[in-house]
Amino acid sequence: MQRLAERQGVQPVVAAMVPRLFRLVHRRQDTADTFTIQLKPTDGRPLGFIPGQFTMLSAFGVGEVPISFSGAAHLGGLLQHTVRDVGAVTHALARASVGELLGLRGPYGTGWDVADGRDGDVVFVAGGIGLAPLRPAVLEVLSHRQRYGRVVVLYGTRSPPDLLFADELKRWEGQGVEVLVTVDHGTPSWTGRVGRVADLIARAGFDPGSTLALVCGPEIMTRFTAAALVERGVHPDRVRVYLERNMRCGVGLCGHCQYRELFVCVDGPVLPYARVADLLGVREL
Repeated sequence: MQRLAERQGVQPVVAAMVPRLFRLVHRRQDTADTFTIQLKPTDGRPLGFIPGQFTMLSAFGVGEVPISFSGAAHLGGLLQHTVRDVGAVTHALARASVGELLGLRGPYGTGWDVADGRDGDVVFVAGGIGLAPLRPAVLEVLSHRQRYGRVVVLYGTRSPPDLLFADELKRWEGQGVEVLVTVDHGTPSWTGRVGRVADLIARAGFDPGSTLALVCGPEIMTRFTAAALVERGVHPDRVRVYLERNMRCGVGLCGHCQYRELFVCVDGPVLPYARVADLLGVREL
């Protein structure tokens, strides 16, 4: 399989490594360690993307990190990213103030391709911040609601304070979406479910034979959830998972994310479960 450098030539790849300048125009603290930022291109050129793709987002002087889009795919010049503060780069992004300049490369990678779910049911399964990369796909489905059957969102997180987009989850319910939420550890005021998100699959109302299932979250959650969907009757080729394992450059050049013939940043991050089931069984280093 040819890599990006071979398919496009060296110069386009080199150009792809140069970030564009975007200005931080709005930030929102979602949870204790997760925040959402909106970026506007300084050159006025909108950046299009499809749900599921990601960018390499950089804090100058610190580094860059792959971050998925978390906003709707058709908002003109504004881009939305939801970020968890877990390392040097994301910590620098967390400290960035409105008005500051950030670097952005992309968009890169494959998308969820929710059009494949038309005339059938669509099931979204998210763990933790995994709801952020799925959100553009949910919004895409809801913008064409009449083309789909039942729409189900299954969401699990560590504890109630870690829930993302809580108000939006309620709005989705009002739009006819079946939303089931669970947490690993409840609080005294929590009256909802406690347990694994994979356990919600048996409770959800969808037809496995006509379902497109999209899964995003920690790898161990993804592994158990994808297996549970297949056990319920969803075809492995109709289960799509989101991987971010070891991505560094975003263009298949550095080789850090290579797994056999796959380069996760180019051939993914959205991949059919049938293609990566054995990879999910190998512990990430």
